[in-house]
Amino acid sequence: MARKLIKVVLMSLGMAVGSSMVQAEPLDNTKAWSQRMVESEMVRFPEAWMMDWDEKPTWDYVHGLNLLGFTRVYEQTGDQRYFDYLKGYYDTLIDDKGNIATYKKEKFNIDMINAGKVLFFLYDQTGDKKYLLAADKLRAQFDEHPRTSEGGFWHKKRYPYQMWLDGLYMGAPFYAEYIMRAGKPEQLDDVFLQFELIEKHLYDPNTGLPRHGWDESRDQKWADNSTGLSPHHWSRALGWYAMAMADVLDIVPPHLSKRAWLASRFENLMTQVVKYQHTSGTWYQVTDLGDRDGNYLEASGTAMLTYAMAKGVNLGVLPAEFKGYAEKGFAGLLDQMISVDPESNVITLEKVCAVAGLGGNPYRDGSFEYYMSEPIRPNDAKGVGPFILAAVELGK
Repeated sequence: MARKLIKVVLMSLGMAVGSSMVQAEPLDNTKAWSQRMVESEMVRFPEAWMMDWDEKPTWDYVHGLNLLGFTRVYEQTGDQRYFDYLKGYYDTLIDDKGNIATYKKEKFNIDMINAGKVLFFLYDQTGDKKYLLAADKLRAQFDEHPRTSEGGFWHKKRYPYQMWLDGLYMGAPFYAEYIMRAGKPEQLDDVFLQFELIEKHLYDPNTGLPRHGWDESRDQKWADNSTGLSPHHWSRALGWYAMAMADVLDIVPPHLSKRAWLASRFENLMTQVVKYQHTSGTWYQVTDLGDRDGNYLEASGTAMLTYAMAKGVNLGVLPAEFKGYAEKGFAGLLDQMISVDPESNVITLEKVCAVAGLGGNPYRDGSFEYYMSEPIRPNDAKGVGPFILAAVELGK
């Protein structure tokens, strides 16, 4: 019991420990980077619900993001350990009737949809209908989720009339896959609508990039009185949005005219994004202000944009030249942001912004100073998951 307690304390401190207390033998450093990161996470967090240093099992978007990466590595390798690990998270939280512990629909938090993406994979692998029943419950949230006047999903009930780039990743790919599996492709118009509203309202003409958030009501202090836009570009928000585009393009039928439109907008976004790629291959925390004091090269936004580009090329919706930008991004991650414990071979992803948002309490004003003030945390799941996904795509 004492050894277990010490291990949990070390993990709660965010330590990527590699001692015999946690790990008997060093990890195999000849494996692909995707496997090395997956296995490093399994050392850091012996149970998947512990990811991101959680103290108890919680239904959360970061677990869905990270464990989606596990599904891709399992599909490539067939390593049963990866499957058992990720399945353990879902079986801890979902009962035989598909009820999801700690999930509360009435909060109308679009982040909570994200972990549902893995449910389709689990059903396909096991045939256990509890995973589909859980997906049904998440899908039902969309029927009542509050919307802007034009039909855009609010980011959360407590963030009224606001659309954030983050929300497109949280909701749209799950929604699209559910619709396709239900055999109702006509409902995809509602998925495309979410992107149409981002493209309509969130872009800054001076940079060609969308801002982090938009407040239709203009009530928020962070919202511009004229446009409703937040003040800055945040690279992780761009990454969330780019991943949403790539993943939805992978799901929806190729013959749809709106898919062609989305592919065009995706190429436009990526064309603008690479203009701000640092010579190292990485991207700054505040994307377009790399020369401003305090700004830093950040890992999660870099990993997300790298993944989206690599996947876009693999899907055939981005020109082949973008593979070079993706490879440069991943090389930057390895060179600038990955460290390896010399004894355990456990790898650590450095320079991950722990969290950033808009509004709330204490109030986040979206200023440059705000984005610089949020803590930087190694191995935050919001960087680790996209790192795994990027490594998988570049390994194809």
